[in-house]
Amino acid sequence: MPDTFDPYREALVMETETVWPEEYLAWPAVDRAAFAQRLHATAADAAHLEYVRSHTGFVRKIYVTPWDIERISS
Repeated sequence: MPDTFDPYREALVMETETVWPEEYLAWPAVDRAAFAQRLHATAADAAHLEYVRSHTGFVRKIYVTPWDIERISS
């Protein structure tokens, strides 16, 4: 179940992770990295966001959806 954007947890995010659906794994790694950077820069608008507790803070995990692709690409 996705979390909602949380400014408190955002202040404690130490790592980010992007989970790609299989159909987008064919994209070149450079394109995926650039997209992931833009996606995490607008994390509040992500369709599926999770915060995972780590020993130093939180990991922000975003699952890429077709809606995110459309939003970032336009």
